[in-house]
Amino acid sequence: MQTSFTLAQLADPNVAEADRILRTCVHCGFCTATCPTYVLLGDELDSPRGRIYLIKDMLENERPATAEVVKHIDRCLSCLACMTTCPSGVNYMHLVDYARARIETTYARPPLERLLRAVLARVLPNNRLLRRALAAARMGKPFAGLFGALGLKPVAAMLRLAPVRLPPKFAASGQRLFPASAPRRGRVALLTGCVSPVVAPAINAATVRLLTRHGIEVVVADEGCCGSLAHHMGRESEALSAARRQIDAWTAEIEGEGLDAILVTASGCGTVVKDYGYLLRTDETYAPKALRVSRLAKDISEYLSGLELSSTRDPARLVVAYHSACSLQHGQKITRAPKELLCKFGFVVKDVAEGHLCCGSAGTYNMLQPELARRLRDRKVGNIEKLKPDVIAAGNIGCITQIAAGTVIPVVHTVELFDWATGGPEPEALAGKRGI
Repeated sequence: MQTSFTLAQLADPNVAEADRILRTCVHCGFCTATCPTYVLLGDELDSPRGRIYLIKDMLENERPATAEVVKHIDRCLSCLACMTTCPSGVNYMHLVDYARARIETTYARPPLERLLRAVLARVLPNNRLLRRALAAARMGKPFAGLFGALGLKPVAAMLRLAPVRLPPKFAASGQRLFPASAPRRGRVALLTGCVSPVVAPAINAATVRLLTRHGIEVVVADEGCCGSLAHHMGRESEALSAARRQIDAWTAEIEGEGLDAILVTASGCGTVVKDYGYLLRTDETYAPKALRVSRLAKDISEYLSGLELSSTRDPARLVVAYHSACSLQHGQKITRAPKELLCKFGFVVKDVAEGHLCCGSAGTYNMLQPELARRLRDRKVGNIEKLKPDVIAAGNIGCITQIAAGTVIPVVHTVELFDWATGGPEPEALAGKRGI
C-alpha cells in the first residue's frame, strides 16, 4: 500500500511503525474471509482491509478520529484472525492498537459511553472493586431486560454476564510462594490475573497444584493488572504504567532467585505480556527489561508441553470440545499444545467448526458491543453443541465466561482438566460427570 507521510510525521516512532505496517498491505482481501465482523455484517469498513484504509486516512491527514472511524474500529474484536490469514505479514495488531490510542486522545465520546469505559477500566483490573461490583450485579440481573429496553444495552450485557454466585476465594489467596511438593526442577512466576481470582479462582488453584506436584516452585509477583484491558481500550498511559509495575516485580524475581518462565493462564493477557518488548521499545529505562520479560512469558499449555507429565487417572473417553481462544491461536500462534496434552491424558478431543472465528468475548467487547458479541457467541455455541461434548475447554477466562453464558454444557479452563487427570480434584463444573 502506498503511503504519503511527511518526514516530520515519520519522526514519530509510532507513525513510522504505522507507515511500515501500511506499506506491507497489498489489498489482497484474504483477511475478509476470516474477520468475524465482516462475516456477520458484510461491510468492507468492518473488515481489516477497510479499517486499514480508515486508519491510513486518519494518520496521513493528521485528523482527529471521526464518529465513522470510531464506529468501525470499536467493532473490531482484535481477534487477530486476519494476521493468521494474511500472506503479507501485516501486523494489524500494532496498527489497530495505535489507532485506538489515537481515538482515545482525539475523539470526544458521548458522556455515558465515556463513563462506562472509565468504570470498566477502573473496576475490572481491581479484584476488590470487581468482587463488589459483581455482588451488586447479582441483584440487578432480573432487570437486565429492562435496561436493554431502555437502550442501556452495555449495562444489560454486564448484568447477564455476571455470575449467579461468586465462588469462594482461592484458599491460598495472598500467598506469595508455593514450594514444589516433589523434587524441585524449576521455578516460575504466575500471573494470577484480574478477573480470574474473582470469577474463577479454581483456574489459579489448579495451576499451582499441577505445577508444584510436578516439582515446579511457583512465585506470585503480581502488581495488579498486566495492562491488557486498558491497552485494548486505547488507554495507553494507564496500560504502560501497569506494564512497568509488573515488569519491575518480575525483574526482581529474575535477578533474585531466578525464573525459568513467566506463566499466564489468560491468553488475552499472555498476548500483551509477550508484546511488552514492543510496547516499551522507546522507553530507554524499561526496553531491555520489557524484552527480557516478553521472552520469558509463556502460556500455561505452552510451558506444560515441555514437562514430563503423567496421567494418574483414566478419563474414560470424556468428550472435550476444545475452543481455541483467538489470543492463543492467532495472537500467540499456539494451536497444538493444549489439544495434544488433552489427548495425552486420554480425553477425546473434538475441534469446533469455524474455530478461527471469535466467540465474541474479546476483553470488554461483549459489554461494549453486546449485539455483535451475542451473535458471535450464539454461532460459536451452535457449532459446539453439534459435537455433543461432555465438557468445553478453553484457555482464556473471557472465552469461558462468554461461552458459559450461552450453554448448559460445563465450560472449564484446560488447566483444570490437566490438573484433574494428573491427581488433582474434579473441576466443580463437572460435578456429576463420571469417568475419572
